[in-house]
Parts: sequence; structure tokens; C-alpha cells
Amino acid sequence: MNHYEPFSVIIPCYNHAAFLRQTVESVLQSTYPDIEILIVDDGSTDDSGIVGRELEQQYPMVRYIHQPNSGPSKARNNGIRQAKGVYVLPLDADDLISPDYIADAVTVLQRDPGVKVVYCEAEKFGEKQGPWKLKPFSLGLLAHNNMIFVSGIYRKADWEACGGYSEDMVWGREDWEFWISMLKDGGRVVKLPRVGFYYRIRSTSRRKGMTDERKRKIIHYINTKHRDFIYDQLNGPLRFQKRLSRRYNTLLKALGLLKRG
Repeated sequence: MNHYEPFSVIIPCYNHAAFLRQTVESVLQSTYPDIEILIVDDGSTDDSGIVGRELEQQYPMVRYIHQPNSGPSKARNNGIRQAKGVYVLPLDADDLISPDYIADAVTVLQRDPGVKVVYCEAEKFGEKQGPWKLKPFSLGLLAHNNMIFVSGIYRKADWEACGGYSEDMVWGREDWEFWISMLKDGGRVVKLPRVGFYYRIRSTSRRKGMTDERKRKIIHYINTKHRDFIYDQLNGPLRFQKRLSRRYNTLLKALGLLKRG
């Protein structure tokens, strides 16, 4: 790496008092030297505010921001908007990163302006442990499911160019929609061949609360906002059985039952 450009880690926090310090300290162990950490407290009702202010007083590179409860998309956007870094890492307040993740990712981004997102191998910990087996990235696969966890690393300029995280997408999977927004018009993705991200599994995780109704709302939102991309990749709309979307759409077109409209 030839030079160090400012780097911002954005940590949305909602009732994560029990985990926040461990998450922040995993970032503080990073080998990359120019990091700021913005904790965005999304209206927590536990002691997250106390922990966040303690960390702000203890470490000069940590800043604590409070906002009314508005959801993770608005929290991420709020933090990134105030960030000084050229590069951004969104990190949930109960997850961890390895010391070399940021430095390795920035090296890739500095060497190749055509790369938009860098992520890595991941492991689960907490109530479930082991490798997080993620499918290889492709636009075709991204059209019907996500394979980049929320803590991919990218340039702030690309966040701004694609409009940030959709604040009206309140049912979950907003990170998936964000990657579609950022990548559908071009830009490469690099996955580092080593573990740099640790995803905490808890019984109260947002993923556990996914219902069929929420799933339908997410699919409708993506079909509406990203219609051209979805139809190009899947030969029609995203379906409730997402992985079967292209096959089903192709069959319907062959039968004359589906038109692009």
C-alpha cells in the first residue's frame, strides 16, 4: 500500500450494550492506521448510550451519535454522511472483524479503481459456530439472493452515487438491495480468500424474524425499484421461490404467458 487514506467504520447500534465494546475493540485492533469509528445509536433503550459515550471518551478515534429509532438503513446513512473516510465499512454492533481485513481490502481498492466492493470469507459464532458458506458473486445470483454480507468495504463516493441505503425498505435485507443499487450498472467485486468477518448468531437476530409477509414485501420492492436489472438477469420478475425465478420465467415466456410489458 503506497499511502493511507482515511477510513470510516460505521456501527449502527440498537440495544447492543452487551456487545458494543467487543465490536469496537475488534476494529481498534486493525492494522490499518487511519480509522475513525462512528457509533450510531438508533434510539436504544438499554445501556448502549452509556457504553457508546464511554468508548468515545476512552478512544479519540471513536465518535458517538444518537438518533431517534429509525432503522438500520437510516443509521448507516446518517453515519456515512458524517464520515470523513474515503472508504467505508458498515459493521453491526454485535459482529467482529479480523485485524487485517480493512488493510487488505483497502489495498485491493487502491490498486484497482474498477473494484467497487471487497469482502472476505466469514465465520459464524455465538449460538451457532462454523464457516459461513457464501456462494460466489455474480450479478445473476445477486438478482435472486444475496451473497455479500452487510460488512463489505467500499468507497464513500460509490455509496453516494447509488443513493445510499433505502430508508423506506424497513422489512430487512436492505443490504441486499444496496448491493444491487451499487453493482447493477457495473463494478467488480473481490472476495478475499481468508476469514476477516465474524457474524454473531443470536436467537433475536433480525434474520430470525423473517416472515412470508416480509419476504413478499421485499421481493415486491426489489422488483419495482430494480425492474430492468431483475428482468435482464432473471428473464422476468423475482418470485417468492427466488432460486426458481429464472427457470419459471423462462417457461412462462416459452408458453407465451409472460411478457416484459
